[in-house]
Amino acid sequence: MTLITPERNQAAGHVDPAAAYVPDQSRAERRTSFEVADFPVPHGREEEWRFTPVDRLGNVFSDTPTDDREGDPAATFDATEVEAVLAEPLGPGAAPRGTVLVPADRAAVVASANTDQALHLKLAADTVYDEPLRLRIHGNGAGRRSNAHYVLEAGPHSQGLVILEHTGSAEHTGNLEVIVGDGANLTVVTLQQWEDDAHHLGQHDALVGRDAAYRHIAVTLGGAIVRVNSNVRYAGPGGEATLLGVYFADAGQHLEHRSFVDHNAPRCTSLVTYKGALQGDTAHTVWVGDVLIRKEAEGIETYELNRNLVLTDGARADSVPNLEIETGEIAGAGHASSTGRFDDEQLFYLMARGIPEAEARKLVVRGFFADIVARIGVPEVVDTLMAAIEAELAATGS
Repeated sequence: MTLITPERNQAAGHVDPAAAYVPDQSRAERRTSFEVADFPVPHGREEEWRFTPVDRLGNVFSDTPTDDREGDPAATFDATEVEAVLAEPLGPGAAPRGTVLVPADRAAVVASANTDQALHLKLAADTVYDEPLRLRIHGNGAGRRSNAHYVLEAGPHSQGLVILEHTGSAEHTGNLEVIVGDGANLTVVTLQQWEDDAHHLGQHDALVGRDAAYRHIAVTLGGAIVRVNSNVRYAGPGGEATLLGVYFADAGQHLEHRSFVDHNAPRCTSLVTYKGALQGDTAHTVWVGDVLIRKEAEGIETYELNRNLVLTDGARADSVPNLEIETGEIAGAGHASSTGRFDDEQLFYLMARGIPEAEARKLVVRGFFADIVARIGVPEVVDTLMAAIEAELAATGS
């Protein structure tokens, strides 16, 4: 059985049957390859690129190495806070590099092909890392090409938190390959706090082991164009995957998040929750959530949710949940998606109690994000996120 949902989008949040998304193939059948030639430069009419303003991406698709100019790199990678788990870098074909992540689009294959040595982080088995492991990526110039590929291994029964923080400006393509060992508990946070002229296209793939727990948290606040693909599949039964996302788009920004959960093993669970706010003319957000439940994935449970809050005229949110089911022997599967403006009743309730309209609107936005922010559960990430949201609201007087 295959279940495909219609596209739910635009500022009003209505369902447009004429715009229903009916793919011509299973999500699992999309091309993956390590060969750059297998992915032509996109023109925007391809299904996977139909929302992305590819004409604005400059040379981000260029099949060239990282742009280093006389010792001045396009991006600086600060790994000092992960030195304890640094392993030998991995060249192309050196396992485990390439065992989990196979590029699925032009940006990912360019990043893979032009990263000679992948940064390799390895969390020891049966070890609990009490402090966050942080990797900082800073772009050193608008329009300069930066490629990256990271491999993160969490040994069996290990526990840790890894934070990737993106700042500055660059034309950045970056891959993250994650192996979560049996019984491990791993949280990965990716923070996109780029300058307003940065472009960032990323593919993050994870393989979740037997009875392991994996959380991927994407927080996107900066950048002119940011597009992150977060994908999960399972190495055995009992795995848990939680994908959380928070984004706030201003005028001219395009923030795009795509997720694919491939339920390829029995008795696994997945929960996908993304929330975003938009304000300003031509602010645009995209969320596309794909879930595939294969024939062998009996007893699984999955749910995906996307909510968007449009704060001003001229902003647009596209939200596309897709659920593909090949077996009826499951514990549960569902999804929800909505896009809308302020709840006038909430505003009236607050203003009737003497709260000025501007402050009332801020309270509504805080409430909108409150549940997902609480579930992130990483104090330094939560504090950074809430401060950024406050700054966004203060900048426009919303």
